[in-house]
Amino acid sequence: MKFFFTTIFLLIIHLGHAQVLLKKQVTLMGCIFEITIVDQDTATVRKHIDLVIAEVTRIENLISEWRPETQISQVNRYAGIKPVQVDREVFDLTKRAIAYSKNSNGAFDISIVALDKIWRFDGTMIELPSEEAIRKSVEKVGYEHIILDSTNCSIYLSIPGMKIGFGSIGKGYAADMGRALMQSKSVQAGIVNASGDLSTWGHQPDGTPWLIGIKNPFKAYKTIKILQMEESAVATSGSYEKYAEIGNKRYAHIINPKTGYPSTGLTSVSIYGPSAEFANALSTSIMVMGQKEGLKLVKRFPLYHYVLITDKGKILKSH
Repeated sequence: MKFFFTTIFLLIIHLGHAQVLLKKQVTLMGCIFEITIVDQDTATVRKHIDLVIAEVTRIENLISEWRPETQISQVNRYAGIKPVQVDREVFDLTKRAIAYSKNSNGAFDISIVALDKIWRFDGTMIELPSEEAIRKSVEKVGYEHIILDSTNCSIYLSIPGMKIGFGSIGKGYAADMGRALMQSKSVQAGIVNASGDLSTWGHQPDGTPWLIGIKNPFKAYKTIKILQMEESAVATSGSYEKYAEIGNKRYAHIINPKTGYPSTGLTSVSIYGPSAEFANALSTSIMVMGQKEGLKLVKRFPLYHYVLITDKGKILKSH
């Protein structure tokens, strides 16, 4: 659900100090990861970039619902049949995802991947699906049907045909884990950027914070806000690249898991704070909940801040 190079960009300044800054782009988890590392010499930086790539690959091999050999794919295959034992890491990530669902009153839901694909966001849709089709599309969606057994470390999906997937928080989780791995190895600074969902730590080589710009999707040349980030994270959800316009109303590709209808009212939601995973969950939730309820949600978490852009181009910032 998240893919916004056009919204978040990096302003990286290297003033020739003793430290080395290198960046590498690689395709992982179905998107472009850009890994930036600052350390004492080129060989060390390259080694650490490879370690981040290996860590993200490891996570992808655990939680991808597209790869048939992963634990999540096995959970999905046995939906309605039996629980599947998983690694504690997968169990804990699923447990946090359910907590995000409860926080948002179901606006966030990792079982949304079981949604019937009745909406098209390629410009070919000229009328709304029938109410019956929309209602039926969410019959196998519902986080309440994800049954966790902590003792056996197992996950059971109680509805046959139900599925879970981590497209909404997986990239943020991987960015956080890449950062944590580098910090555990005393790497001075860097950014793990999963197509705009990113985690940072440390400083640029000149000692200044990382500068992360949030752009206005209605005015590509205009920067709404530049974040000065040290140990922090940011994630964005938006409808400006994939949406349907029917009857002069914009319908985002982000679907409300409870109703089956696309979200409306907000074009872009950027959340920044300590964790990219949690920022992911909040941005997705707020897109679905809309401005009023979404702001109530984010204000419950004072370590997180927001930049919201409505479908009419109005900008709301936390500070």
